[in-house]
Amino acid sequence: MGETTRARLAAVAAPTLVGVAVLLAWQAGCRLWHIPPYLMPAPGDIGAALVQNGWALLHALRSTLLVTMIALGLSAVLGVLVAFLLVQSRMIERSLMPYVIVMQVTPIVAVAPLIIILVKTTLPALVICATLIAIFPIISNTLQGLRSVDPGLAAFFRMHKATRVQTLLRLQVPSAVPMFMAGLRISSGLALVGAVVAEFVAGTGGNSAGLAYEILQSGFQMDIPRMFAALALITLAGLVLYGVMAGLQQWVLRRWHEHG
Repeated sequence: MGETTRARLAAVAAPTLVGVAVLLAWQAGCRLWHIPPYLMPAPGDIGAALVQNGWALLHALRSTLLVTMIALGLSAVLGVLVAFLLVQSRMIERSLMPYVIVMQVTPIVAVAPLIIILVKTTLPALVICATLIAIFPIISNTLQGLRSVDPGLAAFFRMHKATRVQTLLRLQVPSAVPMFMAGLRISSGLALVGAVVAEFVAGTGGNSAGLAYEILQSGFQMDIPRMFAALALITLAGLVLYGVMAGLQQWVLRRWHEHG
């Protein structure tokens, strides 16, 4: 077994062992102190609730992930376009960047009700809320990457009278790829958070109900194990999404270095 393989196994095994130890301690604590499930369900109770309500929770997970993935895609496209616009001149960046920052620092729970009222259809309203949260890391990271070109290469392009488009596509975009991928990885988690927050505010039910609706309904019905099961699915979805984006980042950067 190679050193790289052992390092990868250790990277997976170490957090897995910690997680198993925490779950065992949690289970033993609940049983030892006879904590009722409506106060703090044991992992076994949460697993039973997950199995019992599996279809409804998976349907809700699908709705939440749909909003998350659409918002992440929109954030990637719009974030890159905004970064391309901002990098054109310092004056444009100084004029527009404060509004980008205002959009980021404004709590989404404060503006989500207004968005949901203005946008009558549920899915677009949820996607807009999630996109507003997820887009800022992509804008800021891509902009920083576009600005971080090698001065020697920039002088070389100027010396050969390269056009603005040629400089952007052949110098600045390749320079920005690592920063863009880092921003995309951060935004994947934020898109999930934004989707859940928007669902909380909207309180949507029916076919478009997401995991936030399941949590709210479980709280109203005092079905705490089911609430924890929905929370566990959100956590698991976030971990899987982060892992997929980290793998995508590694794959893209490896190819980027090979062709760089």
